[in-house]
Amino acid sequence: MFKSISLVSFLFCFLFSVAQYQGYTLLNHPETFKKSFTQATATTESIKSDFKQEKSLSMLSENINSTGKFWYRKNDKIRMEYIQPYSYIMILNGGKIFTKEGQKENKISANSNKVFQQVNRILIDCVGGSMLDNPDFQSHIFENSGTYLVELIPIAKNLKELYKNINILIDKKDYTATAIEMFELSGDKTIIRFQNKVLNAQIKDSVFNIP
Repeated sequence: MFKSISLVSFLFCFLFSVAQYQGYTLLNHPETFKKSFTQATATTESIKSDFKQEKSLSMLSENINSTGKFWYRKNDKIRMEYIQPYSYIMILNGGKIFTKEGQKENKISANSNKVFQQVNRILIDCVGGSMLDNPDFQSHIFENSGTYLVELIPIAKNLKELYKNINILIDKKDYTATAIEMFELSGDKTIIRFQNKVLNAQIKDSVFNIP
């Protein structure tokens, strides 16, 4: 009897430890999604799109909204260029990171900062298709009629100290990311939404050049 109660209690706690999202249901057998996702991303050589970013800070009453352009190309090449309300460029290429804000430029190695490396790995993983293989996170997969929601819960200690969870929204039509949602323990939240996506377009090497 005691064992039965313990088992029921365990299952109850497990079910309620997995976040529930309005309009989504938890996939009990995510293997089909994983297979289709892997196959689709294997054929995606490049992505370019517009993006909108919304940042909510616990200390501010109004959100900070930004827009820009996004480019991705295998392997591990990303450029995010913020256009409004300010100019900011970030390029990831071969383990190196370049940022430019106004006239101020900065070049660093992703390996020099473990957290910075992990956070940028998330960005690459979500568009490159390897997010489910990231050992720094535990994943749960939800779905509605048009979208999969991949919830990534940090298990690496340094990420657990910063993030509650990170969600990736995946379009069921082409298995590309439509949004990244990052929820910090501080209460801050960042949402990046990708729009007007073009897959497998020719993107010049110069887009990812680090001066």
